[in-house]
Amino acid sequence: MERRTQELVSAKNSSIKIGIIPGHFATNHSHINYYVDLNSIKRSFKMAKETAKELAAEYNNTHIDTIICMEGTSMLGTLLAQELCESNHHSINSGNDIYLINPETNSNNQIIFRDDSQGKIWNKRILLLISSASTGKTINRCIECLKYYNGVLVGVSAVFSAIKELDGIKVNAVFTSDDIPDYKSCAIGECTACKEKQKVDALVNAHGYSKL
Repeated sequence: MERRTQELVSAKNSSIKIGIIPGHFATNHSHINYYVDLNSIKRSFKMAKETAKELAAEYNNTHIDTIICMEGTSMLGTLLAQELCESNHHSINSGNDIYLINPETNSNNQIIFRDDSQGKIWNKRILLLISSASTGKTINRCIECLKYYNGVLVGVSAVFSAIKELDGIKVNAVFTSDDIPDYKSCAIGECTACKEKQKVDALVNAHGYSKL
């Protein structure tokens, strides 16, 4: 399957690259016709730093207290916080501190924060950072969680997003479905490839893929 990998270069920054593989893939929420491989950005310091610069530019006038890092984006979140807080940048956050939190998921697949983390959520201005958004369901789960913990969501950032906004909040992404013109995400019961008896190539999630 890796032989089908195509390199996609960001139109915003030629130093940022991801891989895309055409096929038939199943996620927890949907079936998609491209696997978008973001691991190079999650694992490469240099590429993550360039990605953080691109994402940070959206928030020069947005006060941020806490970044919630979802789907293995901890390194990217750290570099994003650094970009936002650097005193030589023209940002409202320059010279401030930003907290980074990796939430947990309980047995009911609900996002939770432990007691010693909740003080960084309650009444704080939150930036949600995820690796990929295809349907928006993960973002919705986070929004519901933040309402419960009284966090104020001020922005959503993703490396790749097939949706432009959710609940009136813009999804700030380096790569979008516009970069993959025939990208499709279908509800499991509405998948064209399934109806055409095309086998699923792999199960995919934020950690990678498992061939079938």
